Amino acid sequence: MLSNPNLKSENYADAVANQLRKRIQNREIRVGIIGLGYVGLPLAIRFSEEGFKTIGLDIDTEKIDKLNRGESYIRHIDLKKINNTVKNGFTATNKFNEIANVDVILICVPTPLGPHNEPDLSYIHETLYSIRPYLRENQLLILESTTYPGTTAEEIVPFVESITTESQVPNSDSRFIVGENFFIGYSPEREDPGNKHYTTRTIPKVVSGFTPNCLEIAQTLYDQVVDTTVPVSSPRVAEMTKILENIHRAVNIGLVNELKMVSAKMDIDIYEVINAAATKPFGFAPYYPGPGLGGHCIPIDPFYLAWKAKELGMETRFIELAGEINTSMPNYVIQKVNEALNNSGKSVNGSRILILGLAYKKNVDDLRESPSLELMESLIDMGADVQYCDPYFHKVPSTRKHQFELSAMPMNEKTLKSADLVLLATDHDDFDYSLILAKAKMIVDTRGRFEHSPKVIKA
Repeated sequence: MLSNPNLKSENYADAVANQLRKRIQNREIRVGIIGLGYVGLPLAIRFSEEGFKTIGLDIDTEKIDKLNRGESYIRHIDLKKINNTVKNGFTATNKFNEIANVDVILICVPTPLGPHNEPDLSYIHETLYSIRPYLRENQLLILESTTYPGTTAEEIVPFVESITTESQVPNSDSRFIVGENFFIGYSPEREDPGNKHYTTRTIPKVVSGFTPNCLEIAQTLYDQVVDTTVPVSSPRVAEMTKILENIHRAVNIGLVNELKMVSAKMDIDIYEVINAAATKPFGFAPYYPGPGLGGHCIPIDPFYLAWKAKELGMETRFIELAGEINTSMPNYVIQKVNEALNNSGKSVNGSRILILGLAYKKNVDDLRESPSLELMESLIDMGADVQYCDPYFHKVPSTRKHQFELSAMPMNEKTLKSADLVLLATDHDDFDYSLILAKAKMIVDTRGRFEHSPKVIKA
């Protein structure tokens, strides 16, 4: 441990920072990752692959037990990678006192919305209080959770600097001093579950630090595990970057969702329009409509900025309008289901409706904010006999908003023929679309997977 009362504080801080950077480059540090979900687990695997001693912390004992047995609970993550990570010395635990034994802390916990679309930072706050007794000098703490601009500076830094410690910084007041004897950064996650073209290693990583020393250490850390780091001037810039990325998608998806409804009134296939427009080699990027937004980022992140803007007395009209359109899409789908059944002399009440796909997007076992659950709940409330097929879910897992006692039906001729209507909500590649088209009585297609057919209704 560095300690020299003759050094000025600035020189001391630089010396501590350089020592930590060298230890990172030499793989002499231990990394602790809090939150072993779709962000934290790939990070744990990546650090382990690069030879870092890594420990994972989570409050979910089922996850912990599976990981320590070398099992995966996220389908798109290769089981071999889990096994290799465990063989390399990775362990998972719910004992937060292990934080005292790590040099780097990465926080990858959820940041959902509250009941009024306000930011819910409770998982971050609970994490901070859980690790508070075990923080020590010369550690690096990085938040990866998506949040509003200002969170790192307004929440993380004051919390850490309020901690009294056995300080070895000359002339200090026995507290952590960020940038001198403790280091804080922000690096927003950019995971895309199920995307086979980009990995944790190949996706460029935006990196920031609260002070120049914090930035240098954080960049050094990520330089060891990703191909490209993108340093920015402050955590606020990094936080805003992540928000912008997802607002860009949310607004454009809201646009095509609105155009889908207009096109339907004009008897125009919006998917054909989008695919034709996508042939333009400049000035256009294709976005596709659906039954609503899902996943942790796009349905949530725009509201974080909208909330922060209101604090500043500003209105974010584009963001809020896109949010309204995207949030209304499940209702539009229900309307299409109702119209389709009415045209065949049936009502939703009493009809058997088979929902294809529960995940928020295809080929993943991720239910976060999935519009399929909204559709399922609405149809059940309307009196429908709802069944579902999804190769990724044998039963419908409980979520914060939804609880269903349903098990998956087999995808076969009998299941399809027994349904009055088949609702394609998530277009997994595992589905046999030829079988579905041949055997279903009626199909409401929210993903543009089927060609024109008398039995297919686009929604």
